[in-house]
Amino acid sequence: MRKILSIFIVTLLMISCHQKQSDNYTATSIEDESILVEQQYKNSSHESIDEIEKQEVTKKKIIKDGRLGIRVSDLENIKFRIDTIINHYGGYYASEKLNNSDWETSYNLKIRIPSDNFMKFIHDAETGVGEILYKEIEARDVTDQFIDLETRLENKRNYLKRYNDLLIKANSIKEILEIEEKIRALEEEIENTTGKLKYLSDLVAYSTLDLTISKQKNFKYHPTKRDKFSEKLKQSLSKGWFGFVDFFLFIINIWPLWIIITLIFYLWKKYKMKIKRK
Repeated sequence: MRKILSIFIVTLLMISCHQKQSDNYTATSIEDESILVEQQYKNSSHESIDEIEKQEVTKKKIIKDGRLGIRVSDLENIKFRIDTIINHYGGYYASEKLNNSDWETSYNLKIRIPSDNFMKFIHDAETGVGEILYKEIEARDVTDQFIDLETRLENKRNYLKRYNDLLIKANSIKEILEIEEKIRALEEEIENTTGKLKYLSDLVAYSTLDLTISKQKNFKYHPTKRDKFSEKLKQSLSKGWFGFVDFFLFIINIWPLWIIITLIFYLWKKYKMKIKRK
C-alpha cells in the first residue's frame, strides 16, 4: 500500500512540474520574443573585427589606383594606341578631357581597367611612347572591410527573417506596428550595407588610372587684335559726350543741395559784414 501511495505522489509531482513548464512557455508573449531578438541583434552588431577575421578568407580584396604622366611627340597616334590597349584589356574611359593652350596640348584620361589586367595595361601604355613625367601606383587592402560588411549583412538578413516570423505570430495592432517599424529600419540598413558592398566590389574589380598624355608646342606670339584708329576715336568722342551729359544731369539732380549752399553762403557773408560794421 505504501509503495502504491509513493508512486501516486511521485506521479502527481511530475505532472505538476510539467504543467508549470507549459504555463511558463505560454506566458511568453510576442513582445518578450521581440525584445530578445532586438537584444541579440544589438549584441551581434558590436561584433569585433578580430572575431570577423577568424573567418576563412579565400581571396584578398585589393583596391589598386595609379597616376601616370607621359610627354609624347605624336599626341593623336598615342591617343589612338591607348584606345586600342583599353579595348584589348576590357577597360573603359570614366572621363576624357582635351586641353589646348599656347604651350601644350594634352589629354586628361580617367581609365577603369579590370584589376587582373591593371599592371599589364600600365606596362603596355608606357612602353616606347615618350618621356615618363611621373608614375604613382597605390594598393589598399580592404579585406577586413569586406568581411565586416558581409558579416553584418548576413546578421541583418537573419534578424529580418526572425522579425517576419514574429509578425506572423502577432495578435494585436500595437505588436504589428512595433514589429513593422523594426522591419522597416532593418530593410533600410540592409539596403545601405548592400550599396556599400557593391561600391567596394566595383573598386576592387576595376582599378583606376589617371593618365595624362601631353605634347609641347613651340610658343608663338599672337598679338591682340585692336580696333582701327577711327573706331577708337568715335568711341572716345561718344563716351566723352555721354560722360558730360551724365555729369550735367547729376548737377541738376542735386538742386536742393545748391539752394542750401547758397543760403549758407548768404548768411555767412551777411555775418561778416555785420562784424566789419562793429
